[in-house]
Amino acid sequence: MEQELEQAIGIRIRTLRLEKGLTLDELAEASGVSRAMISRIERAEASPTASLLARVCAALGLSLSAFFAEEGQQASPLARRQEQQVWRDPETGYLRRAVSAPGTASVVDIVEVEFPPGARVSFPPHAASHGMTQHVWLFDGELEMTTSEMVYRLRPGDCLFMPVGEGHSFHNPGNAPARYCVVLDRGGR
Repeated sequence: MEQELEQAIGIRIRTLRLEKGLTLDELAEASGVSRAMISRIERAEASPTASLLARVCAALGLSLSAFFAEEGQQASPLARRQEQQVWRDPETGYLRRAVSAPGTASVVDIVEVEFPPGARVSFPPHAASHGMTQHVWLFDGELEMTTSEMVYRLRPGDCLFMPVGEGHSFHNPGNAPARYCVVLDRGGR
């Protein structure tokens, strides 16, 4: 199952890259990810981390939710839980569920995340993500968010708004999983 997902991710990146008329070198430059790594992912020889995949998606003009949406799938306003795309980051083990219905005209994506204790993931500043914003709403556990030069400690019920393109990091300083929702506004992309 995991190998199938890696192959599907590689095929999707290659397809999107070719549809946009980008070479490996051009996508590497736009995303800040090495040409060799993108090539390995496209061939399903490497599993992208959340940070790396987010940078490639941003360079392709997509959010992670749009990337994982089933291509050619007819848009439905209802996204049933058992049909929602789930992906686990191979580096941190965080579990990401695309909650919002794919293929709709909305510029908002809703994602549910279960973040393991002690896990940390960073998303460096990236020009392709400028104009995108997100709300991070914590349900359970603890979450430490770093944006620019500010560090925010979130407790259950707290919600933090921030721009995406300036870079940020998520850290679970607790000893229990953190469960939160990300509401991403792609800003009309």
